[in-house]
This record gives sequence, structure tokens and C-alpha cells, in this order.
Amino acid sequence: MPTAMLSLLQNNDSTLYNFLSWMVVGGVAGWLAGKVVKGRGQGVVANIVIGIIGAVLGGWLLGVLGFNSDGGLVPTLITAFVGAVVLLVLLGQTGKKK
Repeated sequence: MPTAMLSLLQNNDSTLYNFLSWMVVGGVAGWLAGKVVKGRGQGVVANIVIGIIGAVLGGWLLGVLGFNSDGGLVPTLITAFVGAVVLLVLLGQTGKKK
């Protein structure tokens, strides 16, 4: 098999692995955040979306605060969880009428 094709296949495996990792981490973080903030999860798709958006928000927020969340599953999950909690709290605040 040519080297370029082998490299392409390995990159696709890595991309698929990264995608599936984000889905799992996002789902777990979104579900945990839903349990903490609302006492229940939001549903599989909503948990994943909340967790992924939370991961981005958490990475930015922790970076601003001077924390480094690079490396490994546990720091990534913690970062996504923190961001998902912040996201759910903000969404809960905007949904309330005064």
C-alpha cells in the first residue's frame, strides 16, 4: 500500500476517533451538568451538544482564569463539565422572566 494512502487511512481513523471522543466526552459532561443544574439530563442529543459547547466555553473560561486544561481524558471532561454547568446556568437565567 502506498505511504500516502496509508497516511490518509491513519488520519481518517484518528479523525473518527477524535469525533467519537468528543461525542462521548460531550455526552457525559452534558449529562453530569444537567444532573447538577437541573436534577436530570437533557436527552442524548442535547447532552452531547451542551457538553461540546460547554467544552469550548470551559476551555476559554479556564484559560482566562489561568488554568491549563491540556492533556488527557479527565482534564478534558472536567473542562467540558465546568463549561456545560456555566452554559446551563446562563441559559436558565436568560429563560426566566422578571
